[in-house]
Amino acid sequence: MFLSELYRYPVKSGRAQSLQASPVGQLGLLGDRRWMVVEADNGRFLTQRAWPQLGQLRASYDAAGQLLLEAPGQAPLRVPVPLADDDLRGVTLWRDTLRVPDAGDAAALWLSALLGKDVRLVYCPEQRARYLPNGYGLNSDRAAFPDGFPLLLIGQGSLDELNRRIGRPMEMLRFRPNLVVQGAEPFAEDGWKRIRIGALEFRVLKPSVRCIFTTIDPLTGERSADREPMTTLKTFREKEGDVLFGQNLAVDGSGVLEVGMEVEVL
Repeated sequence: MFLSELYRYPVKSGRAQSLQASPVGQLGLLGDRRWMVVEADNGRFLTQRAWPQLGQLRASYDAAGQLLLEAPGQAPLRVPVPLADDDLRGVTLWRDTLRVPDAGDAAALWLSALLGKDVRLVYCPEQRARYLPNGYGLNSDRAAFPDGFPLLLIGQGSLDELNRRIGRPMEMLRFRPNLVVQGAEPFAEDGWKRIRIGALEFRVLKPSVRCIFTTIDPLTGERSADREPMTTLKTFREKEGDVLFGQNLAVDGSGVLEVGMEVEVL
């Protein structure tokens, strides 16, 4: 088995950035979901579930570490990383509330124009990261702005089996993984507890619960008229009302991941 794909999402719910290699640490892949778009008036997070325009947002990092925002019909914008204690804004991400630095008016205006809604962009410094949901991981495990966990792994074999059942190909990026593993049987990752990729060890914390987000085409932003892949997933991947696909992970220590690295089940 080997690591076949690596993805990060600099802005939560923005487009994926494919990587050949990446540093990885407590918060997951370097720069992954460290930024988030929130409603200006109440700080609630926005995602493609309700705002599919976010799927047109391409975010990356320039050589100086600034965030580069790009979208069709808008001039690119560079956003400096705000200081950890500057212009703090209260935000809500599911059940978590936290105070994080606002990225400034230029970013807010740029994103408000993209979405047609008054929004702000916020950043999560490492010292303001959230702890994981109760009952999962270690007391020291933390995450920036993913829904709950720092890393998501999916086996390529699992997607291949899902596509076979659906009868047409679904893109891996509908499921927004960080790590894709090739060479395992379909859904083998369900039984893993600890794995090693390269020199790093990872703990498998819990299955990933899927939602309507997966029915959005990652390139066009259009929803599947037949509600795939959720329709098929519900026929064989539903447990106690939750539809499961992929596994959430945490890493022990820090290092570098690279596409092609061997994956070993411990």
